[in-house]
Amino acid sequence: MPILKGLLKLPTAEVEHGVEPQGPVSASQHEGNVGSGAEERQLRHGEDFCPYCNSKNFVKRGMRKKKLEVVQLYLCRNCNRTFTAQFIKGKHYPTKLIIDAISIYNLGYSLEETARLINQRYGLSAAEVARPDAEVEPTFGNQGQRDDQRSAQGNVGTGTLGTGLRPSTINGWYEEYAPLCRYSRLRQFGTKICKPEDTVSSITLAHRQLYRYRYHRAKMALSLQDFKHRQFEPLREYLEAVFTETPHQYFQEGHRMSEVKTKFNKAQMIVRAKKNYANRLAEFVLQAVKDNKQRHEALQKFMIANDSVTVATEVPVYIRKEDIEHMENVLNFTVLDGDGLELKGGVRAEGRILLTGHIDIVQVRNGQIHILDYKPNATKEKPIEQLTWYALALSRLTGLRLYEFKCAWFDEKDYFEFYPLHVVKKISHRLKNKKVYLKSHGTTVEVPNENIIKVV
Repeated sequence: MPILKGLLKLPTAEVEHGVEPQGPVSASQHEGNVGSGAEERQLRHGEDFCPYCNSKNFVKRGMRKKKLEVVQLYLCRNCNRTFTAQFIKGKHYPTKLIIDAISIYNLGYSLEETARLINQRYGLSAAEVARPDAEVEPTFGNQGQRDDQRSAQGNVGTGTLGTGLRPSTINGWYEEYAPLCRYSRLRQFGTKICKPEDTVSSITLAHRQLYRYRYHRAKMALSLQDFKHRQFEPLREYLEAVFTETPHQYFQEGHRMSEVKTKFNKAQMIVRAKKNYANRLAEFVLQAVKDNKQRHEALQKFMIANDSVTVATEVPVYIRKEDIEHMENVLNFTVLDGDGLELKGGVRAEGRILLTGHIDIVQVRNGQIHILDYKPNATKEKPIEQLTWYALALSRLTGLRLYEFKCAWFDEKDYFEFYPLHVVKKISHRLKNKKVYLKSHGTTVEVPNENIIKVV
């Protein structure tokens, strides 16, 4: 993909760029909550059953001490085989370290720079290089930092490279997991647009709670070079303006979109259930997450760095009463339908209406802007209202037509998508039994006229 000549210079915000600072991990982080009783529910690869015989009759069977982590073992009582919750096998390094290394390299850093940053982050020293198969404990704290300094100076008596992790090892991981990290094919072009430290810009938004907004400048610039995405320049302008022009007071005063109880009319809309690339990414990343509260953060960090179409995460959006009135009176959308706005708990929003939210993931692909929300147990969730409000708000803030947007929620197994335009725009005079052909599914589906959620 050629780089456009005369590409506008992207402004730099006074925020944190590139690799986020993170101290050495503690031993407790490696070990997790052993014996907590909740660890069986954290199985990712086996989907809570034995990967060999699919039996759910299994128990804990001690721990396996690896080089830098301790892994929980499980014994299947049906086939008497031992397994773990991770599907990355035969690695001396923790899955989280491997993921971090690939992510940092895809930001544009060299293999040597990536190895140095990983060694600093995880407190590794050159001692691990001399015996790559040895079961040794990592060094932490000040002692680890001193070892790193001595390693960098080449004063470690091993005669090896002054880092704990070799660049060649990172290159091997990068090639092995290239099918999952699709940004690898764009990396060489992205490095020509932004320096590694400027590729992903991030800022923490204190909007009642902390949200980490991340924006991939190079990826957004590359996506606009596709003729199908050239009309999305307003999206780039809005994502750039988040750092300097976000009205933070709105997010303190307004109601959250996830709290809206008022339901949209589901007639004339279809929810499509399918398998998506996001399912594979979630399955890969979440196996390294031991704290369920960190699932969103881990998935967002990985997708912004390695996915080829994810351009931003935790995007702040808002919509006001005058925006809703414009949609209803000018665009003929059915938003509130004259019934007002009811929030969770039976509270009604009277007078000034101000709704705010933060979009988990924003993607640009296939000529549309995709709004994604990660939902554990996606089959039991139906966040149609929340996602539709996200789309309405981002449409008004960017000036792009709602026709350009598609919404979806997903987890490791399932992916559900729909068009927000079909939720708020109804055809008053349509054929009674209208049918549509779903090319991706190869089936013909009848569009419902009644107010029900039809999942195909």
